Amino acid sequence: MANKSKQKNYMKEYKVTKPNFSQIEEKLLKELRNELVDLAISSGNNFNLNKKALIQNIKNFIDLKLPLNSINLNSINPNINLSIYNNEKDNLKSENNINEIIYEDSDYEDNINNDNSYENENLKKNTYINDLTNKFYQEIIGYGSLDPLIKDDDLEEIMIIGVRKPVFVYHRDLGMMKTNLIFKKEEDILTLIDTIARQINRRIDQESPILDGRLLDGSRVNATISPISADGPSLTIRKFKKDPLTIIDLIKLKTMNTRLGAFFWLCVDGLGVKPANIIISGGTSSGKTTTLNSLTNFINPRERLISIEDTLELQINHQHLLRMETRPKNIEQKGELKMDDLVKNALRQRPDRIIVGEVRGTEAITLFTALNTGHSGFGTLHANSSRETITRLINHPMNVPKIMISAIDLIIMENRIYKSDGVSIRRITEVSEVVGVEENNIQLNKIFNWNPKTDEIENIGITSKTLRNISETRGTSMKEIEEEITNREILLKYLLKNNLRSNEKIGEIFKKYYQDKDEILDEIKGNY
Repeated sequence: MANKSKQKNYMKEYKVTKPNFSQIEEKLLKELRNELVDLAISSGNNFNLNKKALIQNIKNFIDLKLPLNSINLNSINPNINLSIYNNEKDNLKSENNINEIIYEDSDYEDNINNDNSYENENLKKNTYINDLTNKFYQEIIGYGSLDPLIKDDDLEEIMIIGVRKPVFVYHRDLGMMKTNLIFKKEEDILTLIDTIARQINRRIDQESPILDGRLLDGSRVNATISPISADGPSLTIRKFKKDPLTIIDLIKLKTMNTRLGAFFWLCVDGLGVKPANIIISGGTSSGKTTTLNSLTNFINPRERLISIEDTLELQINHQHLLRMETRPKNIEQKGELKMDDLVKNALRQRPDRIIVGEVRGTEAITLFTALNTGHSGFGTLHANSSRETITRLINHPMNVPKIMISAIDLIIMENRIYKSDGVSIRRITEVSEVVGVEENNIQLNKIFNWNPKTDEIENIGITSKTLRNISETRGTSMKEIEEEITNREILLKYLLKNNLRSNEKIGEIFKKYYQDKDEILDEIKGNY
């Protein structure tokens, strides 16, 4: 269990309760790990142990390697979970007999009934062996001392920066924090990295000293080893919330307001005739992926989506979604599948919308070719402004022709802004439209801008090309378009007020809105 405690200095401390094994248990755990690694290597692709089988194997291993008839367990209460004994003292009775452990705790000694000593002893032995089996199982299938951090949904990032240095974490509410967890041996970090690499079928060694992938729970992982890590191996894990943030959460967090949310809804939906093509730009960890996830709440459930990513990060809640992931070269330097390969393949799968997790290379030309031939799409890109977004797109390595850039309707800029207490907030700071090319210069029209004084996103555009295009294609007036945005803002305010923020609730309300707009608006107005 992990606790958060404040320090007087500039950085708060995150305290981790670490598993406390005796010397004998440590030795057994290491031997068990080695045996399982040897078994996995010898079995190759046929290696597969389910939870039940693995737990039984661990239990058998403890029975074989640690004869319990030589252990004094009189101090163990059979009715408790031994995992609470974080500070128990394990003493070796004899240096020559490593199988003998004495547990010293006088609190329970007086409670032992001599008449039932044999029964109690067996019960305590079973309690000890079951508890140790569970601990070993968690150590083997989990991530050892990092387990409490990985299980904490309040953490965004876990960072190991080397040997004999504290592990750092980034907390969603408290910002950067230093933990009391320190890896004293390089071998321990390498073992952890190797465990992760085996789990995700990736390779990391002297020849390929960088590991980039995702854990089984979807968290993104990056590891480096010598020779590129000067201070020893490093490991960075970016965690995603088990319950993803939705559009209502982002409004509540002030990443955007209800007016901008309603505007996005109309643009993404396009009234069923002209959905907008959107690029979300920003720096590292600025919230681009989260915003992209939330905007997919607005996509009509009838549409077929195809998402393409280097590492699966998007958490899109849509019933007709096909997820695709790139593949690196294998050990023989073959079998690589790049983003461009997957984008080209997606065009053969009849997508209504293509979503590219991050646009960074030659796939940009393929994507923009698709956007210019009637497909709709989203993507994210690393840039610091709308103008820089365009500059990156038209230059190496993307090299998108300027004539194709007009396929973008909206560029959404998002930034991570640090406050004086070290905690960061995420804000959509700018929304711009691509309005055309004039004298070989791409023209942008800024329609929303974040005001840092009021911490509000303000509508500063007189007209919107995107809305005008929807109006003309649908055959409705701009007045009707504005009324539609107002109605959708009323609905978002209703969801916000009643804390209806789950994907399921949002989907249910949106479905009702599409089926009978007037009925649900009357119902909402009646509840105000």
